[in-house]
Amino acid sequence: MGEDRPWRIEVARRAEVELKRLPAHEQARIRLALDRLIQGPEQGDVRKLGGRENQWRLRVGDYRVLFSRDSAARVIVVLHVLPRGRAYRR
Repeated sequence: MGEDRPWRIEVARRAEVELKRLPAHEQARIRLALDRLIQGPEQGDVRKLGGRENQWRLRVGDYRVLFSRDSAARVIVVLHVLPRGRAYRR
């Protein structure tokens, strides 16, 4: 039964602010990519981030969407939306 439920996306306040600072066409591309993630967190160019517990990245052009996921609750939490050059400086 759990596998039939769609994933839900939650966007952290910080990520929402970062997203709103981008040009409108980039915001639209990223939101479309996030909509595809609802089908499953493996949709798109997704990779596990090394050295970080339960953090993943979704590549959307020159931008990276950093997120965590809870498989039991089927929730994806978007943590950051940053240009590639700044995404991995943490």
